[in-house]
Amino acid sequence: MKLYGSNASPFVRHARIALLQSGTEFSFEQADYDRSAQMSPTAKVPYLVDGERMLTDSSSILKYVRESAGRPFLADIDDYELFAMSNTLLDTAINLFLLEKDGHTPDSVPYLGRQSRRLASGLAELDRRFDPADGIRLDSALRCACFIDWALFRERITLDGLDRLAALLQVARDDDAFRATAPH
Repeated sequence: MKLYGSNASPFVRHARIALLQSGTEFSFEQADYDRSAQMSPTAKVPYLVDGERMLTDSSSILKYVRESAGRPFLADIDDYELFAMSNTLLDTAINLFLLEKDGHTPDSVPYLGRQSRRLASGLAELDRRFDPADGIRLDSALRCACFIDWALFRERITLDGLDRLAALLQVARDDDAFRATAPH
């Protein structure tokens, strides 16, 4: 089994953590924009190759890894909702980050201003909904922690006033697999 991706990608990180937690033997292969465009039909990371099977989205990879290890993926609708909300905010933050590299900012493009506001309101809602005492046993909490850690690494957000998310991140950072996959 081979997982392709970037060390800095929060989507790849979540897949790496799931593989480590499952005890599945795998190799991690670096894939940049050019390599992912050549090897993956969706031209993005992560993608996973296991024999003849190729999975091209982190959600399908997580489902495959969790269920192959006899664990559930997204235990109920509440877990799914928080996972989806974290994905929406993560996609928003990544798009803002990449567009800013090209000189497009929320101040210069009204739509990006809306995206910036979505990020702020979504973070407040995640902070309201997550209970750090639950840890990162659910994939929604783990996805959120990967998102938050990436957003801090890329200096996209602060956790000022988001005490529950800060506590969730601290719980995640105490986890061996989370620490082992930290972006660099």
